[in-house]
Amino acid sequence: MTEFYIAGAGGAGREALDICVALGQEVTAFVDDAVAGQLVRGHVVCLPEDTAARALYVVAIADTDARVKVSRLLDGLTLRAGKLVHPSAVIGPTTITGEGLVVHANTTISSGARIGVHCQVHYNATVGHDTELEDYVTVLPGANVAGNVRLETGVTVGSGAVVLQGRVVGAGACVGAGAVVTRDVLPGTVVVGSPAAQLLKTRH
Repeated sequence: MTEFYIAGAGGAGREALDICVALGQEVTAFVDDAVAGQLVRGHVVCLPEDTAARALYVVAIADTDARVKVSRLLDGLTLRAGKLVHPSAVIGPTTITGEGLVVHANTTISSGARIGVHCQVHYNATVGHDTELEDYVTVLPGANVAGNVRLETGVTVGSGAVVLQGRVVGAGACVGAGAVVTRDVLPGTVVVGSPAAQLLKTRH
Protein backbone atom coordinates (compact mmCIF):
# COMPACT_ATOMS: atom_id res chain seq x y z
CA MET A 1 0.00 0.00 0.00
CA THR A 2 1.28 3.48 -0.89
CA GLU A 3 2.16 5.55 2.14
CA PHE A 4 0.02 8.65 2.72
CA TYR A 5 0.99 11.78 4.66
CA ILE A 6 -0.95 14.79 5.89
CA ALA A 7 1.26 17.88 5.90
CA GLY A 8 0.18 20.08 8.78
CA ALA A 9 -0.78 18.79 12.22
CA GLY A 10 -2.95 21.72 13.31
CA GLY A 11 -6.70 22.09 13.08
CA ALA A 12 -6.83 21.77 9.30
CA GLY A 13 -4.65 18.67 9.50
CA ARG A 14 -6.93 17.03 12.04
CA GLU A 15 -9.92 17.85 9.82
CA ALA A 16 -8.10 16.21 6.91
CA LEU A 17 -7.65 13.15 9.12
CA ASP A 18 -11.43 13.15 9.64
CA ILE A 19 -11.83 12.88 5.85
CA CYS A 20 -9.36 10.00 5.80
CA VAL A 21 -11.34 8.20 8.50
CA ALA A 22 -14.56 8.66 6.50
CA LEU A 23 -12.83 7.32 3.39
CA GLY A 24 -11.05 4.44 5.13
CA GLN A 25 -7.76 5.97 4.00
CA GLU A 26 -4.78 4.85 6.09
CA VAL A 27 -2.50 7.70 7.20
CA THR A 28 1.20 7.02 7.66
CA ALA A 29 1.99 10.18 9.64
CA PHE A 30 1.53 13.90 9.90
CA VAL A 31 4.35 16.05 8.54
CA ASP A 32 5.04 19.17 10.60
CA ASP A 33 8.49 20.34 11.66
CA ALA A 34 7.00 22.52 14.44
CA VAL A 35 5.73 19.49 16.42
CA ALA A 36 7.84 16.65 15.00
CA GLY A 37 8.15 13.69 17.35
CA GLN A 38 4.77 14.26 18.97
CA LEU A 39 1.59 12.23 18.55
CA VAL A 40 -1.55 13.82 17.10
CA ARG A 41 -4.69 11.71 17.39
CA GLY A 42 -2.60 8.59 17.59
CA HIS A 43 -0.43 9.41 14.58
CA VAL A 44 3.24 10.28 14.76
CA VAL A 45 4.38 13.65 13.45
CA CYS A 46 7.54 13.50 11.35
CA LEU A 47 9.90 15.89 9.60
CA PRO A 48 9.60 16.36 5.84
CA GLU A 49 12.93 14.61 5.28
CA ASP A 50 11.66 11.53 7.10
CA THR A 51 8.89 10.86 4.58
CA ALA A 52 9.05 8.00 2.09
CA ALA A 53 9.92 8.73 -1.53
CA ARG A 54 7.03 8.46 -4.00
CA ALA A 55 4.49 8.48 -1.17
CA LEU A 56 1.26 10.47 -1.51
CA TYR A 57 0.50 13.60 0.48
CA VAL A 58 -1.96 16.45 0.91
CA VAL A 59 -1.16 19.79 2.50
CA ALA A 60 -3.80 20.52 5.14
CA ILE A 61 -2.77 24.09 5.96
CA ALA A 62 -5.22 26.94 5.43
CA ASP A 63 -2.57 29.64 4.95
CA THR A 64 -1.84 29.93 1.23
CA ASP A 65 1.82 30.94 1.45
CA ALA A 66 2.58 28.07 3.81
CA ARG A 67 0.73 25.64 1.55
CA VAL A 68 2.81 26.73 -1.44
CA LYS A 69 6.05 26.39 0.51
CA VAL A 70 5.26 22.95 1.94
CA SER A 71 3.95 21.49 -1.31
CA ARG A 72 7.07 22.57 -3.17
CA LEU A 73 9.26 21.12 -0.43
CA LEU A 74 7.50 17.76 -0.55
CA ASP A 75 7.53 17.69 -4.35
CA GLY A 76 11.27 18.27 -4.16
CA LEU A 77 11.53 15.22 -1.89
CA THR A 78 9.83 13.21 -4.70
CA LEU A 79 6.51 12.78 -2.94
CA ARG A 80 3.35 13.00 -5.06
CA ALA A 81 0.30 15.10 -4.30
CA GLY A 82 -2.86 13.06 -3.74
CA LYS A 83 -6.48 14.11 -3.17
CA LEU A 84 -8.94 13.91 -0.29
CA VAL A 85 -12.66 14.21 -1.06
CA HIS A 86 -15.12 13.50 1.73
CA PRO A 87 -17.68 10.84 0.72
CA SER A 88 -20.57 13.24 1.44
CA ALA A 89 -19.23 15.81 -1.03
CA VAL A 90 -20.86 16.08 -4.46
CA ILE A 91 -18.62 16.77 -7.44
CA GLY A 92 -20.09 17.16 -10.92
CA PRO A 93 -19.11 14.42 -13.39
CA THR A 94 -17.54 16.88 -15.85
CA THR A 95 -15.55 18.75 -13.21
CA ILE A 96 -11.76 18.60 -13.52
CA THR A 97 -9.81 18.52 -10.25
CA GLY A 98 -6.10 19.05 -9.71
CA GLU A 99 -3.74 17.17 -7.45
CA GLY A 100 -3.54 18.10 -3.78
CA LEU A 101 -7.27 18.89 -3.60
CA VAL A 102 -8.95 18.70 -0.18
CA VAL A 103 -12.78 18.74 -0.15
CA HIS A 104 -14.64 18.59 3.15
CA ALA A 105 -18.04 17.22 4.13
CA ASN A 106 -21.31 18.42 2.60
CA THR A 107 -19.60 20.40 -0.14
CA THR A 108 -20.92 20.72 -3.69
CA ILE A 109 -18.74 21.44 -6.73
CA SER A 110 -21.01 21.71 -9.73
CA SER A 111 -20.84 20.67 -13.36
CA GLY A 112 -17.99 21.84 -15.54
CA ALA A 113 -15.89 23.41 -12.77
CA ARG A 114 -12.10 23.40 -13.10
CA ILE A 115 -10.03 23.11 -9.93
CA GLY A 116 -6.28 23.73 -9.88
CA VAL A 117 -3.61 22.15 -7.70
CA HIS A 118 -3.59 22.26 -3.88
CA CYS A 119 -7.02 23.86 -3.54
CA GLN A 120 -9.23 23.49 -0.48
CA VAL A 121 -13.05 23.61 -0.35
CA HIS A 122 -14.29 23.45 3.22
CA TYR A 123 -17.47 22.33 5.00
CA ASN A 124 -20.83 23.22 3.45
CA ALA A 125 -19.30 25.36 0.69
CA THR A 126 -20.60 25.43 -2.87
CA VAL A 127 -18.81 26.05 -6.15
CA GLY A 128 -21.07 26.69 -9.14
CA HIS A 129 -21.07 25.42 -12.70
CA ASP A 130 -18.19 26.30 -15.03
CA THR A 131 -16.31 28.08 -12.26
CA GLU A 132 -12.51 28.01 -12.24
CA LEU A 133 -10.41 27.79 -9.11
CA GLU A 134 -6.81 28.35 -10.07
CA ASP A 135 -3.97 26.89 -7.96
CA TYR A 136 -3.87 27.22 -4.15
CA VAL A 137 -7.39 28.63 -3.79
CA THR A 138 -9.15 28.28 -0.43
CA VAL A 139 -12.94 28.36 -0.09
CA LEU A 140 -13.78 28.40 3.61
CA PRO A 141 -16.85 26.92 5.34
CA GLY A 142 -20.28 27.92 4.10
CA ALA A 143 -19.07 30.10 1.24
CA ASN A 144 -21.10 30.20 -1.99
CA VAL A 145 -19.15 30.71 -5.20
CA ALA A 146 -21.64 31.04 -8.07
CA GLY A 147 -21.34 29.85 -11.66
CA ASN A 148 -18.87 31.15 -14.24
CA VAL A 149 -16.65 32.70 -11.55
CA ARG A 150 -12.86 32.75 -11.76
CA LEU A 151 -10.85 32.66 -8.55
CA GLU A 152 -7.24 33.30 -9.52
CA THR A 153 -4.17 31.78 -7.87
CA GLY A 154 -3.99 32.07 -4.09
CA VAL A 155 -7.46 33.55 -3.52
CA THR A 156 -9.17 32.98 -0.17
CA VAL A 157 -12.97 33.20 0.10
CA GLY A 158 -13.99 33.62 3.73
CA SER A 159 -16.62 31.71 5.69
CA GLY A 160 -20.16 32.48 4.58
CA ALA A 161 -19.05 34.80 1.77
CA VAL A 162 -20.84 34.94 -1.59
CA VAL A 163 -19.21 35.53 -4.97
CA LEU A 164 -21.88 36.31 -7.54
CA GLN A 165 -22.17 34.91 -11.06
CA GLY A 166 -19.44 35.74 -13.54
CA ARG A 167 -17.13 37.66 -11.20
CA VAL A 168 -13.32 37.47 -11.25
CA VAL A 169 -11.37 37.57 -7.98
CA GLY A 170 -7.76 38.48 -8.71
CA ALA A 171 -4.69 36.55 -7.61
CA GLY A 172 -3.88 36.69 -3.91
CA ALA A 173 -7.07 38.53 -3.00
CA CYS A 174 -9.07 37.75 0.13
CA VAL A 175 -12.86 37.93 0.36
CA GLY A 176 -13.79 38.55 3.98
CA ALA A 177 -16.21 36.39 5.94
CA GLY A 178 -19.81 37.13 5.03
CA ALA A 179 -18.90 39.49 2.18
CA VAL A 180 -20.97 39.60 -1.01
CA VAL A 181 -18.87 40.12 -4.14
CA THR A 182 -20.96 41.90 -6.77
CA ARG A 183 -18.12 43.08 -9.01
CA ASP A 184 -14.59 41.97 -9.91
CA VAL A 185 -11.95 42.08 -7.17
CA LEU A 186 -8.47 43.42 -7.86
CA PRO A 187 -5.46 41.15 -7.24
CA GLY A 188 -3.89 41.33 -3.79
CA THR A 189 -6.75 43.16 -2.11
CA VAL A 190 -9.05 42.42 0.81
CA VAL A 191 -12.76 43.07 0.32
CA VAL A 192 -15.41 43.07 3.05
CA GLY A 193 -19.08 43.87 3.48
CA SER A 194 -22.20 43.70 1.34
CA PRO A 195 -21.68 44.73 -1.35
CA ALA A 196 -17.98 43.93 -0.91
CA ALA A 197 -15.64 46.92 -0.93
CA GLN A 198 -11.84 47.08 -0.83
CA LEU A 199 -10.38 47.29 2.65
CA LEU A 200 -6.64 47.46 2.00
CA LYS A 201 -3.85 46.38 -0.32
CA THR A 202 -2.20 43.19 0.91
CA ARG A 203 0.45 42.35 -1.69
CA HIS A 204 2.50 44.15 -4.30
